[in-house]
Amino acid sequence: MSEASQQCDVIVIGTGPGGESLATRLAKAGLEVVAVESRLVGGECPYWGCIPSKMFIRAANALAEARRVPGLAGTATVEPDFSLVAARIREEATDSWDDTVAADRLTDAGVTLVRGHGRLTGPRTVQVEATDGTRPSFTARRGVVLNPGTRPAAPPIEGLADTPYWTNREALETETLPASLAVIGGGPIGVELAQAFARFGSAVAILQSGPRILAPEEPESSEVVTGVLRDEGVTVLTDVEVTRVEHDGSTFTVHHGDGTLEVDQVLVAAGRRPNIDDLGLETLGLEPGRSLEVDDSLRVAGQDGLWAIGDVVGRGAFTHVSMYQAQRAGSDVLGEDLPPYDESFPRTTFTDPEVGGVGLTEKQARDAGLDVRVGVAPLDESSRGFVHGPGNEGVVKVVVDAARGVLVGATFVGPAGGESVSGLGVAVRAEVPVDVLRNSIYAYPTFWRAVETALADAAG
Repeated sequence: MSEASQQCDVIVIGTGPGGESLATRLAKAGLEVVAVESRLVGGECPYWGCIPSKMFIRAANALAEARRVPGLAGTATVEPDFSLVAARIREEATDSWDDTVAADRLTDAGVTLVRGHGRLTGPRTVQVEATDGTRPSFTARRGVVLNPGTRPAAPPIEGLADTPYWTNREALETETLPASLAVIGGGPIGVELAQAFARFGSAVAILQSGPRILAPEEPESSEVVTGVLRDEGVTVLTDVEVTRVEHDGSTFTVHHGDGTLEVDQVLVAAGRRPNIDDLGLETLGLEPGRSLEVDDSLRVAGQDGLWAIGDVVGRGAFTHVSMYQAQRAGSDVLGEDLPPYDESFPRTTFTDPEVGGVGLTEKQARDAGLDVRVGVAPLDESSRGFVHGPGNEGVVKVVVDAARGVLVGATFVGPAGGESVSGLGVAVRAEVPVDVLRNSIYAYPTFWRAVETALADAAG
């Protein structure tokens, strides 16, 4: 240990939502906490992820709902103004990408915030290449918590790196609506932003290398969302390989297996890469891969005094998962008992209709060797779907472990699907018997009644 190393109780590398909450909690518990952040306190979520993207989506959905008026209530004229949502993102969500409020919140809780890039130099020891040019070193009495987050990944497409393509960050910082947009990648981020830009008036094409968009979710989810996107004028191309991207100073040319696209802008939404490659893990004998192996206390396998939370542990790249893990890691640091880890894994894709999922998909359940029975109920055939009219597309799917008689997974695609699936999330988490779920009252006329239909379908 260097003589210049400063002592503290805990070092937190990375202050995304999980890291920030954990550092704050430990400091308020009386520990000396040093938080190291190379970008913005709060991480991806409040500046380029959850908050600004949902502001954009909310605005786009308002436009879509207004366009449904002729089918329901009369006439309406809709004139999109992208400057309004751009201003709201800049002024209300991100303070023009200034983290002063978040940083002050952290330091007011008693955390020492160090701006710069932190690397492990040995057990419980971190050196920081600080933005002020110094290289302070810190040694933690209790340990180090890693919360480095991820960064947008770009596929190795010929010519792409030489073009001014967007990632989600540039897409949410822009104040100008592109007239046309090609989205490379059909995962949640790409599909959410594709629909939002299209609803504001961009001509949008999604290029997905696999057979369907939203590939990790149920095929029924992909089918519903694909149908809605195409009805709204979005071009959805699947099983296509983008081979080259060019930019002539004003226009992108995207070459793919079925031809070419000429567009004003390209958005790359082809996944994210964990920030694991420059953390000094080799000093502890760890081989950096795509994720770190942790136990249910979030302790890194084979290490004493090292925890990891968030995207880097490979248990779900979602803010709510990171926050849950931060709670558990913080309790472990403080020596508190932990309840069993919640494996139910709730998630939402904020398209319209929303895709809410929890637990295992049918494929995951079958791959796990379970005795699987599934039930499916189209939402537009439900009583609420009939009443709702335009915008009622959706489906409910339940995945049952027949041997145990419990739900192990469920999907709710529809208006507020992310909210509606929460009841099924409780059933999955608590292993509520399917017989109890079937012997329950489902309020009429609600979308929730489709769950009853899906359970009956699973019964055969």
